[in-house]
Amino acid sequence: MTYVVRAETPPVEVYQHLRVATGLSPKSTAAATAGLAGTWHAVVAYRDDHPVGMGRVIGDGGTAFQIVDMCVLPEHQRRGLGKQIMTALMEHLRQRVPRTAYISLIADGDARHLYAKYGFVETAPDSVGMALRL
Repeated sequence: MTYVVRAETPPVEVYQHLRVATGLSPKSTAAATAGLAGTWHAVVAYRDDHPVGMGRVIGDGGTAFQIVDMCVLPEHQRRGLGKQIMTALMEHLRQRVPRTAYISLIADGDARHLYAKYGFVETAPDSVGMALRL
């Protein structure tokens, strides 16, 4: 299968669909609209013009960035598409982000193995990820 990864922020409906279809938490239309407006960089992966995956970078533009919303529809997993999405995000970061910037992410399950290939390391015990759901 041939995939195309385009540098673009997904439309709200695509974002919501991909999140739910890949097991990520659902987001309301209001939350998705506001969140997507804050995207620093994003890519959407397509198969025959149908969106099948995405990844985004959010951040302040200079000192701190986070990779979020990495997902690929289950029927398109294990074909290297996650690597293509991550490579596109990392190339953009390397070209445009100051060397002193901090880039973080939260790795769910075995995704840590993918992220390690791009130089990400676990931060514990020096620091630990924390979260709060309202």
